[in-house]
Amino acid sequence: MSATEPLPDTAADAPAPVPLLPSPTAHWGPVHLLAVLVFIAGCWAGQELLVPILLGLFLSLVANPLVWKLQQLRMPRWLAGMFVVFGGLALAVTLTTQLATPAGDWLQRAPTALREVAPKLRGLVRQVNEANKAAASVVSAASATPAATPRAQAAAMAQAQPKAPNIWSLLRGAPRILAIVGAVILLSYFFVVFGVDLQKRAIALLPDRHQKRLTAEILQTIELELSRYVLTISTINFVLGCLVAVGLVLVGLPLGDAILWGALGGLLNFAPYVGPVIGVSMLTVVGVVGFDDPLHMLLPPLIYLGLQLLETQVVTPIIMGARLKISPLVVLLWLLFCGWLWGIAGVLLAVPMLVCFKIVTERVEGLQGWAKVIE
Repeated sequence: MSATEPLPDTAADAPAPVPLLPSPTAHWGPVHLLAVLVFIAGCWAGQELLVPILLGLFLSLVANPLVWKLQQLRMPRWLAGMFVVFGGLALAVTLTTQLATPAGDWLQRAPTALREVAPKLRGLVRQVNEANKAAASVVSAASATPAATPRAQAAAMAQAQPKAPNIWSLLRGAPRILAIVGAVILLSYFFVVFGVDLQKRAIALLPDRHQKRLTAEILQTIELELSRYVLTISTINFVLGCLVAVGLVLVGLPLGDAILWGALGGLLNFAPYVGPVIGVSMLTVVGVVGFDDPLHMLLPPLIYLGLQLLETQVVTPIIMGARLKISPLVVLLWLLFCGWLWGIAGVLLAVPMLVCFKIVTERVEGLQGWAKVIE
């Protein structure tokens, strides 16, 4: 098709819309089900290849709007991409360095701190323990087995105590993690710099003009909406982490520890439902370890839980509105599936993939029903 070919003058001359994806009303048979199972198995088997590619593609889509802004200031795209990608990397490294000291202190104190959890919890449920001891004494009196020797009791207590993490196993896994991180960073940069030309060439291969326009519109919308989503959620989670840190300082936690747990609470909030559950459990342990009074023990998890509920039920719905609204049940099921398929990376990619799927189904004829299903 030449660039000077005239466009249709009327709607009647325009070609009929052609779906880019199969219609959901199509008949599904055993062959289709087998194809889906083979696809899922392939995604699971190829996770070491697919996960870095998808992470790099996602980060490039998020960075593209800022790169376009820098290009409008007469900056070459390769330089704008380098500034955005590696500037973001430098910011992440700086924040991680600031949290390294309190995190290292907690790792050193972890074995001792975990040993303090059980005695404090036993103090909170002393009456239950006394009832259990009474029942155990009755059972031991009725049985004929001899009591355990002091040496056996000491060995059992030593086995029950938590052990420090194996540093050597962590060091052995470090090269693989660094290789994955490096691959994601390089892929993000190359997607930003060369992805636009690749996208144009791929769209040019489509046989129909309507498909070309629709595909370009979908890709542009995905890029814009993902950038807005990530920017909005990042801002909300940053404010949430700051408020959690302030609340922990007010209840008596040291400033360095409060900043560490506030930052972790904000980062965990990027994983809907799963992250807040981990955050509440984490701050429950922090409260039990850091305080002796039962009321003070409950304050750290209650602060995080209250702020997180305020964010999910009030702040995020007001800011995001009805745009990209997805059913919580669908999000939870998809999180569980992606977490089972790809682990932590799957949990992080789950919501962006759902957002992309919703954008596609809203704009492709014959797929609008799927958009209504996940809303």
